[in-house]
Amino acid sequence: MEVRKLTAGERFEASMISTVAFHMRMEDPEKKREESEQETVEDWGAFSDEGKMMARIINNRFEAQLDGHLIPNGGIGAVSTLPEYRNTGAIREIFNLLLPEAYRNGEVISTLYPFNHAFYRKFGYETVRWQNDYEFAPGVLREYRFSGSAELWKPGDPVREYTELYNRFSGRFNLAIRRDDTRMLKEHIQGEYYKDRKFCYLLRQEGRPVAYLIFQDVRNDPAAILSVQDLAWDGREGFYAILGFLARFTADYGTIRMFLPSSLELLSVIQGPQVYDIHQTARQGYMIRPVNVKKLMEVMKKPEGCRFVIRVKGDRQIEENNGCWEVSGACVIPTDKAPDLTVSIQALGQMAVGSVSLDEAEYRQDVTITGNADTLRKVFIRKPILVEDHF
Repeated sequence: MEVRKLTAGERFEASMISTVAFHMRMEDPEKKREESEQETVEDWGAFSDEGKMMARIINNRFEAQLDGHLIPNGGIGAVSTLPEYRNTGAIREIFNLLLPEAYRNGEVISTLYPFNHAFYRKFGYETVRWQNDYEFAPGVLREYRFSGSAELWKPGDPVREYTELYNRFSGRFNLAIRRDDTRMLKEHIQGEYYKDRKFCYLLRQEGRPVAYLIFQDVRNDPAAILSVQDLAWDGREGFYAILGFLARFTADYGTIRMFLPSSLELLSVIQGPQVYDIHQTARQGYMIRPVNVKKLMEVMKKPEGCRFVIRVKGDRQIEENNGCWEVSGACVIPTDKAPDLTVSIQALGQMAVGSVSLDEAEYRQDVTITGNADTLRKVFIRKPILVEDHF
């Protein structure tokens, strides 16, 4: 088996593998071929001894938030294998080369949207639960009012205020991707409301943008569904603006579906008599893996004057991450000292971004505390997380 990065001329064949694996349809192969050959994203393939492409993985490159810093983040996507080559280890062999190169290229973390959590744990990834989904009738929000103005985005309108509002909102959340106007337009706003039934509203109070809401109108009998696709707000005023605006749709929709970061429980902050009519579901749709343990621990926010030793074990792809590390503020160095905390590479990713606290992580079989517990509890705490961008 040969594993390597793909050339421009091989990208179309790789896209065909993903089309088969993800049950997609390709309406215009020639157009897709042209688009594939112009792609610049890092694309890996595994080839059989006969030279047939068996599997592919894309590694997207972007920056994500971590405790107030922007860090290099690799986003794994298009993980796919042709049916006739499954169970050959092709994906494993790609990861075995891709991840060490990501380390050499300066990535600090790698993330992905899993089809199967257990499958990706084999490569060092672990679950990050950041999102709760809610479903309720618009009448649940009847106690809220929005007195400002709502502007519907139309093709050709600028997106700058959306981008700026999102980046202000997302700056306090770990794992959030910083957006530019191109990403905002291409990935979130683009569409024709009268044809695609996708509506983008900028909400203003006294002329100031305080929130935006992007939702899909979903046909459903006996009443349509308002499905929130993206949202951001400035403070309590902006959050109330969203709730008050959604309350206007009692006559239009039977159901509202929306999501919020798990750090903001709608059931805990909502006011009104119908709280029991809100249905909440936790979503486990994201996974993280440390690519460079030293850099990750350096960037993590820690209490002033803290010092501890952490042992990381079980990284099968990046040997440099294994071993004991002495952490003193932003200084992280290898050490022979006995560890205060021993963790797997999977557990460290989850703990470092604040998906779980130390008290929660202690229930994992791959986390052991042997000393300095008071300091460790101040380091490994729950933190707000936001993941609204796909790759």
